[in-house]
Amino acid sequence: MPSEMGGERSQWSPGCGEARLARVSSMRAYLLDADDDLAAEFDVHVRPAVRQGTTVRVLLAEVGECQLSRPLGELKGGFGLLVLDGLIAFDTCLDGRTATELLGAGDLLGPPCPRPDAMLACSHCWRVLSPARLALLDAEFAQRVRPWPQLSQALLRRASRRSCELDALRAIVSQPRLEVRLDLLFWHLAARWGRVERGAIRVRLPLTHRLLGQLISAERPSVSHALHRLAQAGLVTGGPGDWHLQGTVAEHLEALSERAPRLTLPQPEQIAERRREPHRDRVRR
Repeated sequence: MPSEMGGERSQWSPGCGEARLARVSSMRAYLLDADDDLAAEFDVHVRPAVRQGTTVRVLLAEVGECQLSRPLGELKGGFGLLVLDGLIAFDTCLDGRTATELLGAGDLLGPPCPRPDAMLACSHCWRVLSPARLALLDAEFAQRVRPWPQLSQALLRRASRRSCELDALRAIVSQPRLEVRLDLLFWHLAARWGRVERGAIRVRLPLTHRLLGQLISAERPSVSHALHRLAQAGLVTGGPGDWHLQGTVAEHLEALSERAPRLTLPQPEQIAERRREPHRDRVRR
C-alpha cells in the first residue's frame, strides 16, 4: 500500500451513461511503495533516494463510471496514468458499437494523442469494476525522474506490454466461432488474474455477459448461449465474478477443434428423456 503523504481531495466531473457514477478523490504517495516491480529496478542502496524523488498524485476511484479525460489532459509531457490496483473497463464507442479493454495493476495509459487527420470520431468511457488507484505521472514527475533512466525504460515496457495484450485480444476476436472466442478470452485473462485450484483455474473477475460480449465483439444473448454450451461441455463453469476453467488449455483446444463434435444444446425431447431417467431407476429398484 502507498504511504499517504497528504489529505488532498478533489472531485472530477461525472462520466457519461446511466450507471452509478464513481467518486474520485486524490492523495499523495511514493510510487516505489505502490509498485514493487518498479522498486525492484533499483539497487537497495539507491532505492531510498529514488523513493523520495518519485512522489506522485494518486487518484482513488470507487466502482462506477468515471471521467478521467480531465486528469489525462493534464499529462501533456508526462508518461500517463499508471494503474496501481483495481480493475477498469475502458470502452471505445463508434457508431453505436462498443469495444472494451480491461486494465489492471501495472497498465500504463498514455495521454491522449489523436491523429490530426482522423476521419472517424470515437468516444471513450471509463468504468471502474473494482476500486482502483491510479498514479498521475505528469510532466513534472518526468523531469524529476530523469536521473534514473531505468524508470523510464520500465514504464516504456509497460506501454509495450499493453500493446501486446491488445494484439492478443485482436487475434482472439478474429476467431469465427463464438465458443472458441470466449474460451480463449478466459484463458487469456486467467494468465494474469487466474488462480490455480484443484482441477481448475479460478478467474474472479466481474465479467457480465454483456461485458464479455464487448470484449470479443458479440451480442449479449449469443454470449449467454455460448457460455451455456461451454458449461455443458464441462469447459467453463461458474458465473459473473467467479469463473472456473476446467482442465487444461490443450484439452479445451482439442474439445473445441473443428474435428471435435460441435457443442450443441440438448433438444427438448432429450431434456424430457433425462428428466424421466431418475424415475426409471427408481422403478427398476
